[in-house]
Amino acid sequence: MGTDHLSDETESQLVRTARTVVGDGVRSVTYFTPDDVEQIYLRDDLEADADVAGFADTERLGFRSQTDYDDSELGDYNFTIRVFDDGYLTRVIHGDHGVFVTTDPLTRDRFEELAAALHEELGAIAN
Repeated sequence: MGTDHLSDETESQLVRTARTVVGDGVRSVTYFTPDDVEQIYLRDDLEADADVAGFADTERLGFRSQTDYDDSELGDYNFTIRVFDDGYLTRVIHGDHGVFVTTDPLTRDRFEELAAALHEELGAIAN
């Protein structure tokens, strides 16, 4: 389930970015591509028993969303927020890689800040 696509520094930067925007409300950070997935951060008070590969399979549908919403009157697709009983998942995709961050409850503005910051980081990875 691990990936060799990211350096330790890049993994650390993605985690720092999420924690800078969200603070201690970050539950986990997971990097994924069409073929691979790696959870790069898990908050200490959480169990490492989530089906990260299963989540990634669902979030990979976002690669298709990038083109499905082309020419929409809504504008460009930016990110996805999934709402659960005990937290939230924010997915951001840039090209052929993405990241999803699980969090405690946030305001909509904070989700938008998180998505923008992660999209910028993913763009830097692509270059």
